[in-house]
Order: sequence, then C-alpha cells, then structure tokens
Amino acid sequence: MPEFTFRALLLGLVLTTILGAANAYLGLKAGMTIAATYPAAVIGMAILRLMKGSILEENIARTVGSIGESVAAGAIFTIPAFVLSGAWTSFGFKEAYWKSTALMFVGGILGILFVTLLRRVMVEDPELPFPESVAASEIHKAGQMGSGAASMLFKAMGAGAGIYFLGVIHLFAASKDFVVRIGELGRSAVRLGSGDSAAAVPVGGVSTISAPAVSPAYLGVGYIIGPRLAALNFSGGVIAWGLMVPLLVYFLGPQMRATLPAGGAGTAGWDDLTMNIWKFIVRPIAVGGMLVGACYTLFRMRTSLAIGMKRAVSDLKKSGKQTQNVSRTERDLSPKVVFAGLGATFLCMIALYFYFAQILSGAIVAAAVMIILGFFFAAVSGNLVGMIGSSNNPVSGLTLSTLIVAALLMISIGVSGMSGVAAVLGVAAVVCVSSAVAGEMLQDLKVGHILGGTPRSMQIGDILGIFVASA
Repeated sequence: MPEFTFRALLLGLVLTTILGAANAYLGLKAGMTIAATYPAAVIGMAILRLMKGSILEENIARTVGSIGESVAAGAIFTIPAFVLSGAWTSFGFKEAYWKSTALMFVGGILGILFVTLLRRVMVEDPELPFPESVAASEIHKAGQMGSGAASMLFKAMGAGAGIYFLGVIHLFAASKDFVVRIGELGRSAVRLGSGDSAAAVPVGGVSTISAPAVSPAYLGVGYIIGPRLAALNFSGGVIAWGLMVPLLVYFLGPQMRATLPAGGAGTAGWDDLTMNIWKFIVRPIAVGGMLVGACYTLFRMRTSLAIGMKRAVSDLKKSGKQTQNVSRTERDLSPKVVFAGLGATFLCMIALYFYFAQILSGAIVAAAVMIILGFFFAAVSGNLVGMIGSSNNPVSGLTLSTLIVAALLMISIGVSGMSGVAAVLGVAAVVCVSSAVAGEMLQDLKVGHILGGTPRSMQIGDILGIFVASA
C-alpha cells in the first residue's frame, strides 16, 4: 500500500503552510490556537479520495499538515517577546526574521528527535487514551468504510457546527453567568485573632460563576477519554470556579475594588477582575499541578524510559542493522541520526546563543539548559497530550516554567542586561516550540500506530513540514 508519496507530502506541506499561518494569526489575536489535526485529516481525506489515495497516504498528509500549527503555537508565545522587551528593535529580515526562523526550526527538530526516543514508551502506554488521536483515526477509518460512514461523519460534524453556531448567535444560552456577592464590601471583615482588640481585615467582593457550557466538541472528548478522566477535568473546573476564584475574590476584593473604573462599585467591572484572577493566579496553580502530575507520571514510567533509552543506545551500536529485523510499523529514524542531530543542534544553539549574549559561558549554559529542559518538557507535553489532547496542551505554562529556570541560571552565571534577556527568551523559544511539536508529533504517531503507518516516514515528513512552517 503506498504511503510516503509525493502527492501526500505536497498536500501536507500546503496544509501546514495554510493551517500554520491561520493559527499564528489566531494565536496572536486571541492568545490560543486550535488543533490542526482534524481539519488536516478531513481535507487530506477528501482530496486524496478523489485521487484514489490510500489511508496511509492520508495519514502522511495529516501528519505533515498539522505540524505547522505546533510551530506557530510555540512561536506566538515567545517570538513577540523579543520585540516587546526591546531585545529586537524591529522585526525586519536582518534584525529578527532569520533569528526567529532559526529558533523555530531548531526547536521543531529537537521536538521530533526527542519524540523519536520517547515514541514506544508513550504510544504503547495503556493508561494514555490519546483522545484526539482516536478521533482522528476514526475520521480516516470512516473515509475507508464507504459513503455511508463518511456521510455519517460529515453529518455529525455539521450537527456540531450547527449547535455551536446557534450558541454563538444566542439563539439559545450555551452557558449562564451568575453574579455572586462574596460578603459585603465595606462591611465584611475577618479578625486576625480571637480577642476584641484583634485587628480586622476588610474582605468581600463580587464573583462571576459560569454554568457548564454546551459544547459538542468537549462532549465528544469526554466520551473518548472515558468517565474517569472526564470527571477529573470537570472536578478541576469546579475547584477553580467554585472554590479558588470565590475564595480569592473574598480576600482580595477590597484591594481589587480600587482598580475598578468610576461607577464600578456595584457589579460592573468585576467580571474582568474575576477573569484576571483565574488567568493570572488560578491557572498558573493548575499548570504547576499538571507539572507535578506529569513529573510523577514520568517517575512511574522511569523503568520504561530507561529501557527505551537503552534500546536506542543498543540500536546505535548496531549501526542501523536492526532495521532489517524490525517490522515496518515499529521502524523509527536511526538512533545514529537522532544522536547526531542532537549533537549538531547543541552546537548550533551554542553559536546562536553566543550571538545573543556575547558570552561563551552563557551560551553553553543556555544550550545545555535547552537540551535538558527540552527533553523533560517534551516528555511532559507528550504525557499531557496523551491524557487531554493537544488542543488543551498548556504550552504557555511550560514556557513560563522554562523562562523562570533559564532566567535564574543566567543571573547565577552573571549574564544580565539585554543580552541576558535575549538569551533567556532564546531558550524559552526553542523549548516552547519543541514542547508543542513533541505533543503534536506524539499525537500523530498514535494515529499512525492505530492505522498501521510507518513512524520513520511520519518523522521525515514532519521534519520537512517544520522546515516549511519555520520559513
């Protein structure tokens, strides 16, 4: 059955350009991106069916077509920061374009190389449901089952789009917002002690709470991941909006009241303040919890990871001869290529970071941090994608963690000023793109695992897709 064909690769490269550009615009405008796996799967299936293409060609087209979104997702959180911080005075070709292209390309390649080492451990883990991978594989399977299954697929997509559209135009209330007074502003207080003379601290505020929204997309995700993980996700929302946000509003309300515009003493303006509490306090707490959970998962998988690394080193010693005895569906990029690529990337990043910081020691430290954090966050990203899908992968939270670690290391070795800012942002940019690409690549590899695709072909296709998307 044909798989890595010119038409499948060309279609994937066209899709990665279009979907990557669309997600870059959406990300810069709204601060978030959407998974390109589904549109790439549907468009690739529709076009290749006209050419009598195989399901494996559709798999390649979707894999290559969706990787541009990950490069864009990693870039939008970090590249603009160079201009905003003053590290770059403009975004011209000489000043910034080639640098950003290099950062995105290196980050993307790192993500692919790290995933190659982690593929067998992650993809074959029975506790990772990979909800979006299962959904994407069902799209491809429906296209191969004849017009009846494809018709049902598109009818379901139309029904979901129709329900969402009716909610957008407010034909029915997709969700309901409630305004809840937490205490009484100017009256409620908490005494710091039991005595009558104990100091009293003013408390109270106004919180907005949203009822669970009607979302066909999330209903589908919940069905795929099962009741246990769906209950965990729902519980997280209840804890965030039912406990933490009201609690913070209660204690921070008097201080927040001073930031309200004139006339905002009632309920007006509190919705924005409540959203900021969730965005800048509660959500980072959740990201920290996910990092701890991911670290625990990696610790639990330490034996499997060690076996995977030993297998890679063993394959490297055999100089690629193992590919003759490995089935097509288990064939990755050669370990020799992977480790050589990691070494070349490390040297390139030392040169690039030296260009940023003008300090050799800082450049070496930055490159070393990039490799270590890149591998760790690639594993974390893959684990999170396996649980909740790439659409909900907290790439921005991983980037903030990288920024903190890199900044502390730069300060500790004496790299400061604008050169230090550029070096820290450079590390964050590479790790951010690497994490996003790693999550998306693992999601695609799981689809390939379900459909019977060749991992090596998918990895080569994504390398070409990253080159096009970065440029």
